[in-house]
Amino acid sequence: MPATVACSIGDTHRKMSWLELINGPWHKYSLWVYTAIVLAHWAEHLAQTTQIYLLGWPIPESRGVVGLWIPWVVTSEALHYGYAFVMLVAFWILRTGFVGRSRTWWMIAFWIQFWHHIEHALLQGQALLQMNLFGSPVPLSIAQLVIPRVELHLFYNAAVFIPMVIAMFYHMFPLPGEEAHHGCSCAWTPRRASA
Repeated sequence: MPATVACSIGDTHRKMSWLELINGPWHKYSLWVYTAIVLAHWAEHLAQTTQIYLLGWPIPESRGVVGLWIPWVVTSEALHYGYAFVMLVAFWILRTGFVGRSRTWWMIAFWIQFWHHIEHALLQGQALLQMNLFGSPVPLSIAQLVIPRVELHLFYNAAVFIPMVIAMFYHMFPLPGEEAHHGCSCAWTPRRASA
């Protein structure tokens, strides 16, 4: 049985499910939390990129920030798989709060993240089974056959991030005729001057 919370929107008083709340009155705060998670993950990738290209560290030693303190979360693929899974679930759960053009961009980001998740599931499976594709010494994803891993994951994160940001922009500043989802707290609407 889904959890419900009594809530009032305008003159309507009714119980709302958790999903209705995070896609309605709590949508702004849900997206803030989601954005913080996304930016923390970007920070990890940028730290790893800095370690490799600016500090000259060998790739196996360039584990971002968390990986320096807890190396097994990177070598076991747990950190990135967990993030890819959380992103995929969050995209799906938060999708009903988006309408019109913002929803189109949100779903583009979702489908790119879906593929990104498959790639990470493949890496996680190899790490768990201790059997890497094509006799590779490390777990290997499909696209990694053509693009080096560090650059590939920067690309994937950018490919998901860009449409996600566009979706949030159109969500906060909906085009005329594309009003925000009913009860959503995100849209920035200009205040009308009082006559």
